Amino acid sequence: MIAVVGSNMVDLITYIDRMPGPGETIEAPDFRMGCGGKGANQAVAAARNGAEVLMVTRVGNDAFAANTKANFAANGIDTKYVLDTDATSGVAPIFVDESSQNSILIVKGANAKLTPEDVAAARADLAKCSLIVMQLEIPLPTVYYTIRLAKELGVPVALNPAPAQPDLKLEEITDCTYFMPNESELSLITGMPVSTLDEVRAAAEYLRRQGIRNVIVTLGARGVLCLNDDGEIFTPPFPVAAVDTTGAGDAFIGCFAHAVDAGYGLEDALKRAAYYAADSVTKRGTQYSYARAEDIEFP
Repeated sequence: MIAVVGSNMVDLITYIDRMPGPGETIEAPDFRMGCGGKGANQAVAAARNGAEVLMVTRVGNDAFAANTKANFAANGIDTKYVLDTDATSGVAPIFVDESSQNSILIVKGANAKLTPEDVAAARADLAKCSLIVMQLEIPLPTVYYTIRLAKELGVPVALNPAPAQPDLKLEEITDCTYFMPNESELSLITGMPVSTLDEVRAAAEYLRRQGIRNVIVTLGARGVLCLNDDGEIFTPPFPVAAVDTTGAGDAFIGCFAHAVDAGYGLEDALKRAAYYAADSVTKRGTQYSYARAEDIEFP
């Protein structure tokens, strides 16, 4: 079983030809609303790959909350620790341009209310998990506490440092088993350039020297680079005709989490996750684009 301690959002996706300038109003060709948030996306991707998933999160006191809970249940995700709170639900306005690149704003809402005490209340169930997955759309003290608790319980942790926060304390996260930034997050966290693969490698090595065991950097169309004590694993990209890249990183992490839980070796887990993420960008939307394992033919 996998636990996701993280966020949920309502995705408000607008497909645009271009962003309007200050004071300008323009027409956009399409709009879609869906369930999202990095935590929820990763939970759904893992579940659709066949994992048993437990979600620890908070929802708001508005109409979005019931829909979020229903979406978790529809995907077979355990909602025992999907907690109500006196706040609005998190929302994510997303803008997708003609080249399929996205720009995202997030309003954390109820996600900002997830506390270490909430995680502590799930201790007995977290102890049964093979992996705990987290992101940074919840308060940093909750992230740090969960990493410490996981170490105490002997449960591996995968941390996706997104959205990247410059005040992330590396000394608080060195007990993560898998640290999984994309290239822009890697650059912000380390303060190092990432324009070339050699620069990415140097920034990842810097994190390794801080004590992080496995640094896995997703590079979009450039593939995936993993550095650990055994050396380097480079996973080449799977070329596809991209339609919408929203949620591709979450698709990667969710599939990776399932693969680890299912006993795949690291190299095979990375390859499987990269293929699953590539498949997701050929369809519009976030969770809408996540295939079920039986509907995708992995290489």
